[in-house]
Amino acid sequence: MKMNQRKAGVLLAYAGELVKILTALIYTPVMLRLLGQSEYGLYQLVYSVVSYLGLLSLGFGSSYMRFYSGYKAKRDENGIARLNAMFAIIFCSISVLCIICGLIMLGNINNIFGSGLNDTELDRARVLMALMVVNLAITFPKSIFNCYITAYEKFFFQRFLDLFQNLLNPFLTFPLLLMGMGSVGIVVITTILTVMTLIGDMMFCIKRLHIRFLFKELHFSLLKEMWEFTFFIFLNQIVDQINWNVDKLLLGRLAGTATVAVYGVGSQINSMYLQTSIAVSSVFIPKVNKIVAESGSDGELTTLFTKVGRIQFIIMSLILTSFIFFGRPFMRFWAGKEYDAAYYVTLLLIIPVTVPLIQNLGIEIQRAKNRHRVRSAAYFCTAIANVLISIPLVKLWGSIGAALGTAITLVFGNILFINWYYHSRIGLNMIHFWKNILKFIPALVVPCLLGTIMMRFLSFNNLMVLAIGIGIYITVFAVSMWFGGMNKEEKALFSGPLIRLMRKSKI
Repeated sequence: MKMNQRKAGVLLAYAGELVKILTALIYTPVMLRLLGQSEYGLYQLVYSVVSYLGLLSLGFGSSYMRFYSGYKAKRDENGIARLNAMFAIIFCSISVLCIICGLIMLGNINNIFGSGLNDTELDRARVLMALMVVNLAITFPKSIFNCYITAYEKFFFQRFLDLFQNLLNPFLTFPLLLMGMGSVGIVVITTILTVMTLIGDMMFCIKRLHIRFLFKELHFSLLKEMWEFTFFIFLNQIVDQINWNVDKLLLGRLAGTATVAVYGVGSQINSMYLQTSIAVSSVFIPKVNKIVAESGSDGELTTLFTKVGRIQFIIMSLILTSFIFFGRPFMRFWAGKEYDAAYYVTLLLIIPVTVPLIQNLGIEIQRAKNRHRVRSAAYFCTAIANVLISIPLVKLWGSIGAALGTAITLVFGNILFINWYYHSRIGLNMIHFWKNILKFIPALVVPCLLGTIMMRFLSFNNLMVLAIGIGIYITVFAVSMWFGGMNKEEKALFSGPLIRLMRKSKI
């Protein structure tokens, strides 16, 4: 049953990502033209600032699974109920704190954005910031129900709700854009959908999973142990905020909203790229915690780590190589010629991040083993280096310079250091991992040669020609990977849903 939930979770996660990508392909160009480059840049800038309030979670959400697994192994239902109560108190308190911090930010909005915005943009920024703070405050209580659903491995419901949200968002937002509500309309719809998904999570946990909250005899002494565990997760969240949002803030202060808009387009594609990878690894979080809690076998963890990494590599290499060959004409059709630099921004972000993305199950292995401290500290240092490197690069090359600063630090911290750390300190056999990944290289030769030839000799001035070219490339990539890269288990994983669908269609 749990295996079916994992498979359903992965399939629905990718269905959700596919919907998100398709809606972005259709909706984003319309949004860019209705908003204009300046307002879109302002929206991205305010979002990057408000997102720092997400750090108030202090990493507690990521610690739930570890403590839940301990109580589950002991069959302590009251312990789980007390854990739920403690997390409910923590996240509701954080939600209130988020509102207070948001009010302080609103009172100091001139100091936050400096001279990068004019008076009209500052007035719009105040409205956007207020709405975004409310939306973020709602997400904190939502975390406890999300964690509980994940602990029960009910991935089908989670992914279905995400799919529903991704489908509904553009349909509700588009009329408001046509009515002239601009970026404010986008945030209003986002907030409404956040409330709806919160209600959905609550009802599912109460009606189907019978979640319990036991507020008596709470073990507040557990807070110290939680904080010792979550502090370095919190540090890692700071790193993520710096790596993926500080560039927009620097650009807003040093180069203006138009440059932020260019970077924002590239960053949006990078965000979809990140989420596509997480869609696979996230459903294995309970299994990782179970292995660590019961056997702690490094060999079993290495096998799972490699298995998930290979599946992620197949998907990520298809997306990455497709964008390398077809990204430039795609960006012109999708965003417009004024966003040409976004192609290079995207490449600088997604190429170096591909390696940590195919290894992101390792993050959960570290947390399950409570060995995530060194990684978080090292990443914090590279994030500070990112800021220091990016400032002069922004002044030299604008949005491309900001992305280059991030790329340099990703190579040293998220690739070179972390692979050494996984192998020498966590107990994962990285030699075994990379031997299995490198087996895909022969399967990449033919599609990459085809992509190079197409990019060199074909002119994609027509959208239909571009779509046909991408379709041909994906077909060749799939055939080459099927015969030259995938093992039997991977073939069964990818072909299984298609075979079942064909069998059902004959009935």
